[in-house]
Amino acid sequence: MAANVVDTDSGKVSGVTSDGVHVFKGIPYGASTAAANRFMPPKKAAPWNGVRDCIAYAGRSPQAAAAAQRPELATVWGAIDTLPVGEDCLTLHVWTPGLDNAKRPVMVWLHGGAFSYGSANSPRYDGTRLAARNDAVVVAVNHRLNIFGHLDLSSLGGERFARSGNVGALEWVRDHAARFGGDPANVTIFGQSGGGGKVCALLAMPQAKGLFHKAIVQSGSSVRFAERERTAQLADAVLKQLGLGKDQLDTLQALPAAELSKVIAPAQKTLPKPRYPLLDRYNFGPVIDGTVLPAQPFEPATPVSDDIPVMVGGTKDESAIFMAPDDAIWNRALTDAELHKRIEAIAGGAADPILAYYSCCSPKANAAERFITATTASNFGVRGTLLAERKAARAKAPVWMYEFAWETPAFDGKLKSCHSIEVPFVFDTLKVIGERHHKPGAQALADKVSKTWATFARTGKADWAPYTADRRTTMVFNDDSKTIDDPDKDVRPLWTTVATA
Repeated sequence: MAANVVDTDSGKVSGVTSDGVHVFKGIPYGASTAAANRFMPPKKAAPWNGVRDCIAYAGRSPQAAAAAQRPELATVWGAIDTLPVGEDCLTLHVWTPGLDNAKRPVMVWLHGGAFSYGSANSPRYDGTRLAARNDAVVVAVNHRLNIFGHLDLSSLGGERFARSGNVGALEWVRDHAARFGGDPANVTIFGQSGGGGKVCALLAMPQAKGLFHKAIVQSGSSVRFAERERTAQLADAVLKQLGLGKDQLDTLQALPAAELSKVIAPAQKTLPKPRYPLLDRYNFGPVIDGTVLPAQPFEPATPVSDDIPVMVGGTKDESAIFMAPDDAIWNRALTDAELHKRIEAIAGGAADPILAYYSCCSPKANAAERFITATTASNFGVRGTLLAERKAARAKAPVWMYEFAWETPAFDGKLKSCHSIEVPFVFDTLKVIGERHHKPGAQALADKVSKTWATFARTGKADWAPYTADRRTTMVFNDDSKTIDDPDKDVRPLWTTVATA
């Protein structure tokens, strides 16, 4: 058998060897999810004869529309995935330094996109250097998204429509890791943004127990997911938008994908404001159904994953890229009066002490920059803090906290240390995102960050103190990386109160 051919349960696959790494792209781990398989539990991939070439990306779920963005930021992270979308999207990619019995740690990547868009096919996620430089097996997963993966029809169709989750990919990893030089007993799941939310969901799923052994949540801490009452409302809204009755679920399965995609946005607009606006995540996403997800992942921390060490964190200025379409923010023209009005809309009566804190601790920052800092804390920051402190409170497996603070010089520095900036440092793919992001020291930081992630995957430990209620130690990654105990300790309790009120 050729050196880069592997025998999977569905048939033989061949890859390519690049820079000493065996690369397999577009391996099916499940059957098409179209037609009668839509909204159903994933089925195993149909077997094939001969050797299947797995040398090009394949699989991209139908996409929901992302929020509008400044045109100049369309390719801010390099080339985007332009593969055709379709419901035959249960594919994964593997990078491995050796097809042997070395039992390398396995790192399973879950891409971002708010459970609604994105794919594992971005060049930023190329696992070649992460695998080669750290002797690890890297796997990146495509799966169903938005209405195709997360329309909760269980209140209408019962048990038949109760499960359409994405655990199938981890079951494939368990069954095949050793064939690709990996250790199925040493699997780490890691994801960014919506991918971090996927990690949080898996941490709370009894069905996933034993399929992974460590977890990394990047800028995507999900303390709470949608509950049954809300997802049933959303299902009703979808049917009304389509003009279908509750007894026409078979018709729903047969509709063209484009017709389903059209109702994603209008159906969501019918929903009321969530109970906890700063914490509740994803209309089309995981559902607290009492079975697949018995309880909220971190309200309090789920005992399902007591034995799983976790690393969690985010970037210093997450909101900068989300606020970029706002000219007052992008051009740094926001006034203090408008800043107060905007923060009051989020924080209510806590606006004054919150603003006083940011004025004091960042006296040189303009109003737009303070808004970026405040909205990063109110969104990603508070959720990451709650996850870490509630995981630590279980006093079982440890949790480590980090903050990525390196600022890109691109676009005159306006993006700062924005959401997603750490991803090419984790994968060591700085060349992919282009010279506009380059400044001295960037590669050295990528070396450190990617090694930190891979070492955690190998050992379940980070090289700084775990997060505890009394110290709240946080590693700040930058040109001069260092730990800080309880950063922003004077404003952290304010945001926690606002978020949980």
